[in-house]
Amino acid sequence: MIAHRRNLLQRILLISLTLLLLFLIYAPILWLFISSISTRAELLAVPPHWIPTQVTFANYANILFGGPDAPPAAREFLYAMGNSLVVASAVTLISLVVGTMAAYAFARIRFPGTNVLLVAVLGTRMLPGLSIVIPLYIIASARGLLDTRTVLVLLYLSFTLPFVIWIMISFFRTIPLELEEAARIDGCSRIGAMLRIILPISGPGLVSTTIFAFLLAWDEFFIALLFTSRDAKTVPVAIAEFTGRYAVDYTAMATAGVLAAIPPIVLAIVFQRYIVSGLTSGAVKG
Repeated sequence: MIAHRRNLLQRILLISLTLLLLFLIYAPILWLFISSISTRAELLAVPPHWIPTQVTFANYANILFGGPDAPPAAREFLYAMGNSLVVASAVTLISLVVGTMAAYAFARIRFPGTNVLLVAVLGTRMLPGLSIVIPLYIIASARGLLDTRTVLVLLYLSFTLPFVIWIMISFFRTIPLELEEAARIDGCSRIGAMLRIILPISGPGLVSTTIFAFLLAWDEFFIALLFTSRDAKTVPVAIAEFTGRYAVDYTAMATAGVLAAIPPIVLAIVFQRYIVSGLTSGAVKG
């Protein structure tokens, strides 16, 4: 009887903590959506209206369809979203191709200075961006790359590529070396064994790494703010532009936040079955 009560209390405590955790995770997202369909007066009312009495989709219409009454930041948001999609996709693709090959070399090939070179690659993630932004800005300005998608792709690769290398090394090291050796005996080259044996097995790791690399590029704000002004600005910069000198358009900013969250959410939903297996398969060496 005592053991039954103890198990019941543990279950109730676990369910309560789970519900609390879910509330902490989803409450800000729910409030973001509520803010996007509220009027400005109702959003700023005291006490706050948790459920809006006057639902409006004017902010969505201004961003998606424009119009004479739409603020400039709303009319330019879709263009910024297109920039983010192009830049994030290019960065993810390049990082995945180059990073996967580099990670395979570090995981399978032993050459002089392997550990030193690996530490040097990963050490770039430890550099604060503020310490190198001035020389990077001078170089980009001298090459005429300011306010272009090219400069964003090049700069984003400086932190996404080491991340992909670091993650993929752990996945490749979990794959038994005997599988690759058997393929080599059957006549496969090293590249052939990587393409036909290693990469298919590393599918969950590739998918989870792809998602995280995309999110790193999609959410980056500091570099995009400094190196772009109009033609190549991205979603985080466009959202920040809803803040004016004398006022902040909170409802439009919330609407932009909802729209900006759609691509990562869709990506995560499509590949959700690979994410958990990808994260756990690289955690323990097989």
